Amino acid sequence: MGFGQFLSSPEIKLKVVTFRDVFQNTAQESSRFGEDYCKLSAVIKLDPKDIVKLSIKEGETVIVKNKSGKVVVKAEGSESEESHTGIAYMVNSPWSNALVPDETGGSGVPSFKDFEVSVQGAKGERITSLRDIF
Repeated sequence: MGFGQFLSSPEIKLKVVTFRDVFQNTAQESSRFGEDYCKLSAVIKLDPKDIVKLSIKEGETVIVKNKSGKVVVKAEGSESEESHTGIAYMVNSPWSNALVPDETGGSGVPSFKDFEVSVQGAKGERITSLRDIF
């Protein structure tokens, strides 16, 4: 039993931008509740510097939350060649939709493309299942 087990994981604030992915859409058409759809959808893509700030390794799970919701997803490094610290990407899916704020600013349309979340490591936690989201 080490001292480190009593320390909480670092938590950082990020802006999330959602996007469409052809591979995830194909998996959705095959089986919305299938393993492939979950693997491609329950993911947050982070800048490598943000992964270091979180003290996690690529492929580990993280808790992503805000006042609209909370999900556990897999953290992956972004393929972007340009640094985008403070900005994370999530594919349009039930996992990202669980975090979309209700406020519409009078437009009637939620902000799917730009909303704030807190992220922290969730070592050992399982990815939030679709059944838990619905």
